[in-house]
Amino acid sequence: MALMLKLLLIRHGQSQGNVEGRMEGWHSSDLTVLGREQSYRLGQYLAAINWSPTHIYCSPLLRATATLVTLQSGWVAQEQVQKDGRDRLNSWPPTILSEELRENNQGIFSGLTWAEAKQRYPDLCRTLETSSDWQPIPQAETLSEGQQRAQQFINHLLNQHCNDDHLWVISHSWILQQLIAQILGCDRVWGIPIRNTAIFEFWLDCSRWHSSNPNHHLNSELWQIKRFNDYNHLLYAS
Repeated sequence: MALMLKLLLIRHGQSQGNVEGRMEGWHSSDLTVLGREQSYRLGQYLAAINWSPTHIYCSPLLRATATLVTLQSGWVAQEQVQKDGRDRLNSWPPTILSEELRENNQGIFSGLTWAEAKQRYPDLCRTLETSSDWQPIPQAETLSEGQQRAQQFINHLLNQHCNDDHLWVISHSWILQQLIAQILGCDRVWGIPIRNTAIFEFWLDCSRWHSSNPNHHLNSELWQIKRFNDYNHLLYAS
C-alpha cells in the first residue's frame, strides 16, 4: 500500500466538569481519577499496537493537555513491559497547542450546569428547551464559526504534512464532530456520542486531497476509516 497520512483524533478523558454536567466550553477543569485511568489505558493500548506519532496537536485546555501527559505515561509504562528497547520518553515530538482545537465557546453559559443556567437566564433556557432550531447564545461561538475553525485546522494539516506523517490530535467532543465532518466532506455535522478517550483513525492521501479528478474522490483506497469512535481500550482490564 502507498504511504498515507495517518490521523488519530482523540477525545480527552473524563473531566470534573463532565461529572458535574458543566458546559465547560473554553473553561476547563482537571481530569478525574477515572479520566486519568482512561487516558493511561489509551496510552498503553497505543503502545501495544505501536501507533506512534510523528507530530502531536492538542487543545490548550487543561482537560486535553492532562489527557496527553497521562496518555504518554501509559505509553512509556507499556513499553517497559514490552522491553523492546525503544525509549519514547525522551523522543516525543513537540506538542503543538492549537486554539482551533478548543471546545465550542459557550458564552454566558461557560462553566455553568444547566440548572444554574436556568436560574440565571430562564427566558433563554426556556426557548432552548422548546425549540430544536439553533438559538444564539450571547458571547458564544456560532455553528458556522465552529465549522470555519475546523475547516481551517484540517486545511492546515493537509498543507503542512505529507504522506507517511502520523498525527495525534487531542481535542473535545463538539469540535471533533466538526473535524470529522470536514474530513468526510459532509455538508452536515452529525451528532456522534463520543466517549471520553474514544479514538477515530483516518488514512488520507495528501497528494490527492485537492485533486479535481472525480476518480480520486471515489477511490476508497485513498480515503480509509480504520477506527471510528473506538474505545476498546476501556473494555478490558489492563
